[in-house]
Amino acid sequence: MDQPSGRSFMQVLCEKYSPENFPYRRGPGMGVHVPATPQGSPMKDRLNLPSVLVLNSCGITCAGDENEIAAFCAHVFELDLSDNKLEDWHEVSKIVSNVPHLEFLNLSSNPLSLSVLERSCAGSFAGVRKLVLNNSKASWETVHTILQELPDLEELFLCLNDYETVSCSPVCCQSLKLLHITDNNLQDWTEIRKLGIMFPSLDTLILANNNLTTIEESEDSLARLFPNLRSINLHKSAGLHCWEDIDKLNSFPKLEEVKLLGIPLLQSYTTEERRKLLIARLPSITKLNGSIVADGEREDSERFFIRYYMEFPEEEVPFRSLTSVLQYHELVTKYGKLEPLAVVDLRPQSSAKVEVHFQDKVEEMSIRLDQTVAELKKHLKTVVQLSTSNMLLFYLDQEAPFGPEEMKYSSRALHSYGIRDGDKIYVEPRMK
Repeated sequence: MDQPSGRSFMQVLCEKYSPENFPYRRGPGMGVHVPATPQGSPMKDRLNLPSVLVLNSCGITCAGDENEIAAFCAHVFELDLSDNKLEDWHEVSKIVSNVPHLEFLNLSSNPLSLSVLERSCAGSFAGVRKLVLNNSKASWETVHTILQELPDLEELFLCLNDYETVSCSPVCCQSLKLLHITDNNLQDWTEIRKLGIMFPSLDTLILANNNLTTIEESEDSLARLFPNLRSINLHKSAGLHCWEDIDKLNSFPKLEEVKLLGIPLLQSYTTEERRKLLIARLPSITKLNGSIVADGEREDSERFFIRYYMEFPEEEVPFRSLTSVLQYHELVTKYGKLEPLAVVDLRPQSSAKVEVHFQDKVEEMSIRLDQTVAELKKHLKTVVQLSTSNMLLFYLDQEAPFGPEEMKYSSRALHSYGIRDGDKIYVEPRMK
C-alpha cells in the first residue's frame, strides 16, 4: 500500500522537538531521551522529547517510519493528535502500536469516519485508559470495536459527534468510569438508558448541551441502570420541563454531584430559589453546580422549601423524592410547622418625625433625612427666628445613654445620625 501523502507523525515530531525548536529542559518527564537505536542512526540524540507529546493542528496524515517512532516514543504516555488530517485507522494504529506506555490519546477533529476500524487495528490501543474522539464523527460501530479491545479504558470522550441515537455494544465495558458525551442530539431517555447498560460501572456522566426530554424510567430501573453513578451533568437539557424529572435523580443510589444550569424548568425562578429548591429536592447530593452544599445550607434550603409550598393547595404540594417517597409533609415533621418569614424593609428611612425644642417651645416636625445639617438649619430659621450662623443644633437619640450630640458638621447628612421617629433636636443660640 502506498503511504498517504502529507506530513507524517515522525516528520512533525522531528521538526517540533528538534534542539533548535525545543531547548533542553529539566524536570520529571523532560530532557533528552537517548533510545537504544542501531549504531549510526541519523536520529540518535536529535530529539528532546517530553513524556507528554502535543502535536495538534500539524497537518499529520500518516505515521512515518515505525522504527523511529518506537525508538523515540518508548517513554511517552500522553499523546495529543487532535485537529490533524488522519483519516486512516491503520496509520493511527502504526503510531499507537509503537508507543508502548501510552495511556492518554486525543484524536479529536480528525476525519476518521472515512475509514473502518478493524479489530486488529484497535488491538494496538489496548493500554489506553483515556480516549478522546470529540468531533471525529466516529460511528457507534467504531466505538464498539474500541470497547472490545481496550480492557482498561476508564474515560471516553464522544462530544460533537452528531449522535441522535445510541447503539448498544454486544459487550459491556466494565472498566469505564467517565463518559463525556456533550453537544450531541440525544433527546429520548431510551437512548440514555443504553449508556447505563453498556457502562455499568459509570461514575460520571456528562450530558450537557443535549436536547434531553423527560426521564421516562421507573425508580427501580434507574437504580439498576446506573448503580455506581456519582456525578451527572445535565446543563442545557432543553427538554426538562417538570420537577418530577429532578426528583427521579434521587433514584441513582450513589449520586452526590449534580449540574443543572440552563434548563427550561428553572428559568422562571430567581437564582436563590433555584439553588434552594434543588438542594431540598435532592437530599443526597453534596455538590450542586460545582459548589459544595454545606450542612447549614441544606437545612436553610429545606426550611425554604417548606415555606415556599406552605400556601399551595394540598394536591399541588410536590414530592420531594420519588425514590423514598419523601414528601413535603416529611420535612414539616422534621422541622415543624414553620411561620412565614417576616418581611423586613431594609431600605434606609427617608424621613422622621422629631420634636424640635427651642427655649420653652416644642414643635413636632417631619424632616427629610437625606438633607444636610446646613439645610436643616435653613429649614428651622423661620421656626426659631435665628440665623443659620447663630444656630447650634443638638440631637438626642431617645435611647442614647450619653445625652445630646452636637450636630457641628454642616455637610453631614441627617441619616448618618440614625435619626428615628420620636427623637429630639435642641436648638440653642450661639454665645457671642
